[in-house]
Amino acid sequence: MRTDRIRIFSTACALFGLAVASAAGAGPAIKTWETTKGARVFFVAAPDLPILDVRLVFDAGSARDGKRSGLASLTANMLTQGAGAWDADTVAERIESVGAQFSADADRDMATLSLRTLTQQPALDEALETVAESLSEPRFDAADFERMRENRLVALRQDEQDPGIVGLRAIYRRIFGDHPYAANPVGTLETVSTIRREDLVEFYRRYYVAGNAVVAIVGALSQEQAKDLAKRLTVGLDTGEPPPALLPVPDLSDPILERLDFPSTQTHIFAGQLGMQRLDPDYFPLYVGNHILGGSGLVSLLMDEVRKKRGLSYSVYSYFLPLSERGPFLMSLQTKNDQAATARKVLMDTVRRFREKGPTENELAAAIKHITGSFPLRIASNRKVVSYLAVIGFYGLPLDYLDRFSERVSQVRAEQIRSAFNRRVHPDRFATVIVGPRKEHVTGARE
Repeated sequence: MRTDRIRIFSTACALFGLAVASAAGAGPAIKTWETTKGARVFFVAAPDLPILDVRLVFDAGSARDGKRSGLASLTANMLTQGAGAWDADTVAERIESVGAQFSADADRDMATLSLRTLTQQPALDEALETVAESLSEPRFDAADFERMRENRLVALRQDEQDPGIVGLRAIYRRIFGDHPYAANPVGTLETVSTIRREDLVEFYRRYYVAGNAVVAIVGALSQEQAKDLAKRLTVGLDTGEPPPALLPVPDLSDPILERLDFPSTQTHIFAGQLGMQRLDPDYFPLYVGNHILGGSGLVSLLMDEVRKKRGLSYSVYSYFLPLSERGPFLMSLQTKNDQAATARKVLMDTVRRFREKGPTENELAAAIKHITGSFPLRIASNRKVVSYLAVIGFYGLPLDYLDRFSERVSQVRAEQIRSAFNRRVHPDRFATVIVGPRKEHVTGARE
């Protein structure tokens, strides 16, 4: 019986993309309401196949860690490791026995619990009961916590051997300084070693409350069924309230250069500054502009200048990561050690030139065509739609965000991009992190 359920579930998942893609000319119809305890719910009906995707998100990301970096991540991970009378093995068996998937994690802004299951009985009730119990009555078993913490420490030691990870974490520290976004969400060897089980319990009680929850639901349910589902998942939570807003992140006033000596065959270069928020008025000009600059893979300006014309790097990219407060704007590449200075100069020259001149009309037209043409694929499964719903709910985006996305991209003009980059991107005040063997002196910024 369990094998049959898993086979049905897998087949349905494969077919669902076809069902949604055929109707992806417009965004899905979003219904929203609040539960009696104050959890905000966002629902999209997808009746064609018997699948349910749920995401519960809380303002409980690593920005709430305080000085105990890694606390939010460990707390979220432990929510799948036993609840009420069920130990970790029992929770896993209950989920597996009905072919469902259940996970939990945390990034800088939010903690997320994800469930995917069939809507057929008894699979649906078994999965919902398991997740509801895991959310309202987590055990935080001491032995499981010690095992998970030790696994985290092993992973952190392994990360220290990866120059890309070392560089990425360093550039966040340089860009964000004393702000909570500077910290690595999974923690450090020092902070994770000091976290105790009681810290997780305290963190859970403060942040995992209905008033701090967004429930995103996509599946073969009626709205009344979705209301009952949201109530079942959150009824065991305390009412509570959201935490205070994060403080704004201060801009960098001067360039910063950090050189990390690393015995690698290639040098990794990271450069960036503060970027934008989710509700930023410049969101679409910056988004489309970055697609042209470094966000479109092989056809981006950075790829053309760094890889195609000069062969300095196999991969180079840039991106904005919008968060509750301003997230980073980052550029990165890796290159041969003896080409690091040249590659860095080309990287910075390219962003300066784009900032001053903006895109050509042909570049803009190609970017708009690519973004709008590929957008239907970004909402072509219920897993993708529920991810967007969670973001819309958490960040307070308008309900027509998906409906109007392509329209708003198409309305971006070259002068808007040039203006936004000129006002918002300041290469002369970038933070730069270079990870590799220190064989030459790098000028242009202070260490």
